[in-house]
Amino acid sequence: MNVLKSKPKQTTKHLLQSLPERAREVLIKRYGLGKDPEKMTLEAIGEHYGITRERVRQIENSALVNIRKSTALKEESAAFEELERLLDSMGSVVAEEDFLNEISKDPSVQNHVNFLLVVGDAFKRLKEDDEFKHRWYVNEDVSKKVHESLKKLYKNLSDEDIVPEAELISSFLEHVKDVNERYKDEEILKRWLGISKNISKNPLGEWGIASSPNIKTKGIRDYAFLAMRKHGSPIHFKEIAKIVTDLFDKKAHVATTHNELIKDPRFVLVGRGLYALSEWGYISGVVKDVIKKILEKNGPLTKEQIIEKVMKERYVKENTIIVNLQNPKFFKKTKEGKYTVV
Repeated sequence: MNVLKSKPKQTTKHLLQSLPERAREVLIKRYGLGKDPEKMTLEAIGEHYGITRERVRQIENSALVNIRKSTALKEESAAFEELERLLDSMGSVVAEEDFLNEISKDPSVQNHVNFLLVVGDAFKRLKEDDEFKHRWYVNEDVSKKVHESLKKLYKNLSDEDIVPEAELISSFLEHVKDVNERYKDEEILKRWLGISKNISKNPLGEWGIASSPNIKTKGIRDYAFLAMRKHGSPIHFKEIAKIVTDLFDKKAHVATTHNELIKDPRFVLVGRGLYALSEWGYISGVVKDVIKKILEKNGPLTKEQIIEKVMKERYVKENTIIVNLQNPKFFKKTKEGKYTVV
């Protein structure tokens, strides 16, 4: 956290002193600059004074113009220069929430800093939209490059992608290679990524498309998927429930975990209670289905060949495979002694 040498509350108090009482009170209520940090809407302020919301807006805008023209603003130049240096050191373009949290966790102090950003000539605000959060910048060229790069990075991601942080930062760095070298810092790059609403990271710190269940984890299925990817091999649902509970501090009941996994195509039941991820290449279905898909892919095979291939897909006994293979409704034996699909 960056502690400012200047005092935001003292600075705003000085700036507000030059205004008429009602104009000062409107700004205090509008920006939460009083004892109560709650910001009031134009409608609420209008009702308080018995005037229209449009009239409140006019008073607010006029008051801001007067502050920007005041001698008090010039006298507080050091405070504004400090804020400008800080914002630039954090990447020149920063999500509003990140910047305010970097200075203070106190909502009241944050409101005063936000007000200084509003009246300061060096600071420009971009409102939240479908792609990005509220953000402030002090260098328009850097801001444009960052926004363009984030859009390109997002377009290169698929809904299934789960990208390690180091790998994503490396890719992002390629997109912003034209910015000044002093901005090519890992913390700044992560801060820039935080501007995007389309790209985010999951509880394990892996990145991807924000709306993907692999990133925006909601239930046991999503947490189980991340836990199994981390584990890296087939695992019993009882163990999955334990890992989810330990890794994510989410209570995962054993029975619930089993019921959730069996309904999700991301998981494949490969043995008694053993689950694998379909992305690992395991064939879905019961043993009969696995045999059928193997024969459809490879053509007629001997019993030994079928057993070998099925054993790579399922943790079952050889006899279980043989019993399924002898079902005349699904499989038949050729003259050459091999098996094929009926």
